[in-house]
Order: sequence, then structure tokens, then C-alpha cells
Amino acid sequence: MSQLKLDQAQIDRARDSARRIAREVFDEMSQYTTTTVERATLRLLGIDGIDENYVPLPNVVVDHLQAQNLLQHGAAPIVVAAMQEHNMTAQAVAEAVSKGTLTLALPKDADAARKATEAQAAIMCQHIAGQRAFRAKQIETMGEAPTPWLYLIVATGNIYEDVVQARAAAEQGADIIAVIRSTGQSLLDYVPYGATTEGFGGTYATQENFKLMRAALDEVGEKLGRYIRLTNYCSGLCMPEIAAMGAIERLDMMLNDSMYGIIFRDINMKRTFIDQFFSRMVNAYAGIIINTGEDNYLTTADAYEAAHTVLASQLINEQFAYLSGLQPDQMGLGHAFEINPELENGFLWEMAHAQLVRQVFPDASLKYMPPTKHMTGNIFKGQVQDTLFNIVSTVTNQNIHLLGMMTEAIHTPFIQDRFLAIQNAKYVFGTMKDLNSEIEFKSGGKIETRAQEVLAETEKILAEIEAMGLSAAIGKGTFAEISRTPTGGKGLAGVISKAADYYNPFPQLMLPTQTA
Repeated sequence: MSQLKLDQAQIDRARDSARRIAREVFDEMSQYTTTTVERATLRLLGIDGIDENYVPLPNVVVDHLQAQNLLQHGAAPIVVAAMQEHNMTAQAVAEAVSKGTLTLALPKDADAARKATEAQAAIMCQHIAGQRAFRAKQIETMGEAPTPWLYLIVATGNIYEDVVQARAAAEQGADIIAVIRSTGQSLLDYVPYGATTEGFGGTYATQENFKLMRAALDEVGEKLGRYIRLTNYCSGLCMPEIAAMGAIERLDMMLNDSMYGIIFRDINMKRTFIDQFFSRMVNAYAGIIINTGEDNYLTTADAYEAAHTVLASQLINEQFAYLSGLQPDQMGLGHAFEINPELENGFLWEMAHAQLVRQVFPDASLKYMPPTKHMTGNIFKGQVQDTLFNIVSTVTNQNIHLLGMMTEAIHTPFIQDRFLAIQNAKYVFGTMKDLNSEIEFKSGGKIETRAQEVLAETEKILAEIEAMGLSAAIGKGTFAEISRTPTGGKGLAGVISKAADYYNPFPQLMLPTQTA
């Protein structure tokens, strides 16, 4: 593969700044937990279902503990102590709390409760490890498509209709099926329960919906002779809980950014930084590839002027991912083909941006997003824009390729729109299969010079962020030209200072020793 001449020392300095930025946030946030981290912990201990008012039982138990000022000690040892004292399962404890027949209290023997809690947590860890091993075995047995993997969205609102469309998409050639979430679910401070049929603009992320789609894709994968990956959205106020459900049901990818919720959903900074660590830890342990959301920056900021903010955010996201135990091949760092079509040499600049990202993150599973911002409804021009996007993707060896739709900006894609998008990408990927190993970038040319400029700007902005702190940088609107404050946004009430005896068994079971 042809390489741009980039200053490796400059890349290293930028990465070092990102490492210190992420570590400072991590150290500060480590003294807190959140209501949804504790709910996710309870789900991992086996609590599920709803009460007679349709309130999820993990919410019921966490609210019960919060009302008694006990949550800062950690929900897990309190629930496990009750399990032992009353000879109940975790589910039975939750149901008794819901009915008002059981009041939870601190364990009488803290050490014994911790040991019992770790033993209970290990059961779920064993299940998740089994799911990861099963995925690996399926890929080994059936095989998988070469990269770039074709990533295709279904978004009907009805999980049963989603299944029909997902099967059709896989048979047409899609390698990854992403089930878009219902509009606004990221702002719900609970996870809906059961199979759902009434989402708006997407389908609710629930454990039952995960289970139904996973079974459907396994079945069609067997028929096609290749493993089909499943993606959902692990973001918003319930980020850790969705990660837990995805790990249990063997999802393969999760949209799981460290700052997206802050910037685009106005979720409190503290809440997001704490939740992203726990959710990514679960995803790492489950072998799930995370997808980050830097592509969204270019929907509100100019793709040429703000290219360096994308790379800076990717470097920060990478360091947060390492802290949660993720390996490079699990990092679907995001970027997008959002250059203004009217910009002279725009294709060259997009090639420079994509190749720069590929070289800075040589081992990452890069996620490349199609044109959306400058799609007008002219389907013929849209098809050309998507074709140029497909060319850049294959020439720069991207990994996860979200298919562009010529009907972008008109309506939710129909099955035939997806079929044409797959045919377009397959044609380009086939006819240009080895082009990247046959061409060289001109030394000192426009593409190389542009990449060097973006890298220099990235190093500079990361040094500035390091000096002021990430919270202050977000407050200045550094990313996507959107400003947020540390005390603003939704969900701050769910941030809890940990007591000195706080305990959660999953970090020590799921994280590499040095990180834990």
C-alpha cells in the first residue's frame, strides 16, 4: 500500500498529548459511579424484567438503594448479600424489592459479601466469554467477507420488519447489519423491555430485540456461508446497560463514542465520561468492535476546515478505549466523506484525510461514513458522490464501510435503494481491488501536503486541549463547533460519589491486570 510521508515523531507527540488528556479525565472520573453503571452491574448479575408499572427492575432496585443513600457503596455486594441471607436469586431479590417485601441494607460481613459478589459476577463473565468464543468459532467455520465490510442500516421501528429487511440485505451482500435506534432513546434513563414494534425513525434497543435479530442473522449467515455482524447503539443515558445486553446476546459492534453524547445529545460530561469507561470495558471483554462518532463533527462543521478536530478526537477516543481494555482491532474509529462537492480538488482532500487516518491508526478497524451533509435529493449526483466515496474507501484500506444511499435526504432507504448501494460498492471494490498497491502518492504533492497540514494542526490543538483540559476544550466548542459545560446537560443527578468501601466486581474480572 502506498504511504504518505508523515512525521512519526509528530504523530507520537500528538498521541502522547491525547494519552495525558484521557488519563486526566479517567483519574478524575474514577471517584464516581452512575445510576446506569449500577443498573448495568445488576443486569450482569442476572436482574431483568419489569414491575407491574412497566418500570425495569434494575431501575427499581437502584432507585431503592439511592433512596436509602446506599448506592455509593455499590449495588452489587448489597444485592448479593441479600441473595445469600434470604436464599434467593438476584431476580427474586429484585422482585421482592419491587413488591415492597424486602428492604436492602449494607452487608453484615463486607468481606464475605465481596467474595460472594465476585463469584456471582464470574458466572456472567463466563457466559460472555463463551459468546465471544462462539463468534470466533463461527467466523473460523463459515468465514467472513474481506474488508471493507459493507455496513447497512435497517430502521423500520418494528423489530419483526427489521428482521425481514436485515435478511434481505445480507442476501444482497451486506456484511454488517446496524439496527438504528428509535428517535430519542438515547435520552431515556431506562431501557425498554421486550420486543418492540412502534419505534420512530428506528427500533428500540432492547435485549429481546437483540436476541431476535442475532438469531435471524445467524440463520441467514448459515445459509450464505459467511458470518453476518450485528450492530446497535451503545450511547446515551443507558450506555453501560446496552453494552451489558449486547455482550449477553453476542452483538458484534456497538456505536460507543466517548464524547458523542456530550456534544450531540447534551448529556452531562461527567455522566458520559464515567459511563463510556464501563460500557467500553464490557465491550472489550465481549470482543465487540466499538464505532466512534467523529463523522458527526462534519455535519455541523466544515469537512476541510475542521479535519484536524476529527483526528484529534480519534486520538483521544483511542486512549479512552485503551483505558477500558480495548485492543486496536476493536477500535472502529470514525470519519466521513463530507467534503463540499463544489470545493475544487475536494476528492484529493478527502483522499488525504482518509489516508492520514489509515496511517495514524494502522491496526484500527476504521469506520468510514458516506456523504450525507451535501446530498440534495438529486439521486444521480448522489450516486456519483457515493461512488467517489467507495473509491476512497478501497484505495485507503478502510475496514467498516457504511453504504451511501442515493436517496439520502429524501426518505428512509427502501430495499431497492440498499441493493443499488451494495451493487455500486461491490463494483468499485472489485474493479479497483489492488489499485492501492499499484499507485504511489506524489512526494510533496497536494495530497501529501494536505495530510501533513492536518497532522500539524492536530498536534497543535491537542497540546492546547492538554493545557486547558478536555472539559474546557468542549466548553469552547472545539469539536463540531458545539459548546457544553461540565455542570450542564442531562443526567448529572445520576452521578454518585463513591464511598471509601465502594465495590464493583466487574472491572477486576474484565480488565487487563495493569488497567484494573
